[in-house]
Amino acid sequence: MKEKKISLVLGSGGARGIIHIGIIKWLEEHNYKIKSISGCSMGALIGGFYAAGRLDAYSEWLREIDILDMLKLLDFKGSGGFVSGEKLMKKLQEILGEHTIEELPIKFTAVATDIDTHKEVWINEGPLLNAIRASISLPMFFTPYKYKNKNLVDGGVLNPVPIAPTFHDDTDLTISVNLGGEATLHPLINNKNKDSSISNTFKEYFGKLSLPDSFTKENNIYMVANKSFETMQSNIAKMKLAAYPSDIEIDIPINLCGTFEFNKADKLIEYGYNICNTIEELKE
Repeated sequence: MKEKKISLVLGSGGARGIIHIGIIKWLEEHNYKIKSISGCSMGALIGGFYAAGRLDAYSEWLREIDILDMLKLLDFKGSGGFVSGEKLMKKLQEILGEHTIEELPIKFTAVATDIDTHKEVWINEGPLLNAIRASISLPMFFTPYKYKNKNLVDGGVLNPVPIAPTFHDDTDLTISVNLGGEATLHPLINNKNKDSSISNTFKEYFGKLSLPDSFTKENNIYMVANKSFETMQSNIAKMKLAAYPSDIEIDIPINLCGTFEFNKADKLIEYGYNICNTIEELKE
């Protein structure tokens, strides 16, 4: 197959975004040359690490961590969110290193949301890690990120699959990955060991902190708010993609896994790779 230059649009969706890694791997192995990336939330994180040539290192780290490792990265001292994100960003910086967006070999745009002006913010210059931090600021969970005197949160609030930044790319195709696709009747990826659940491990590790029930109990206030946010994102994505369709759209079921189930990295990466084999347009 002749090499095709593509613009890749990576959507938001928490841990489901790990499937982006498998999709990128498949594209690389099938003569697709990624020349441009637009992403928000996990899409910005995965896309940024790929553009900087550090996606393999990030993937290896993801495959090695467990639930307890993830919980140790949470610093509950945020303002405007449960978590400040400082510990997590320090770890990501260890893996990523120092990069500015202008120096990347691939055009890159991270999309965030200005909660004061209610507008999208496209970040395509400056420190890469700052752009990622702004774009992954999940409302209520992460503290909003201050960027050029703007209070920024997750780009998925307004545009979960940000195609617009790729409109003027000189590429052959635009491929989008929507992590808010139609839910399936049966869960696709399960944890067989209930004792390894996030809620149980959370209680074991943070029990002495007496965290509010709104965070630790089943069907808690935060969980309901997060599911509501995902429902909103899914419907916004449908409208955006209907108005501005990509050449090839990859839809991922919204109930593929939970927002914070990063401990399922192996299965999610494999799922991302394998789903590409089911899309006929990619094989043409």
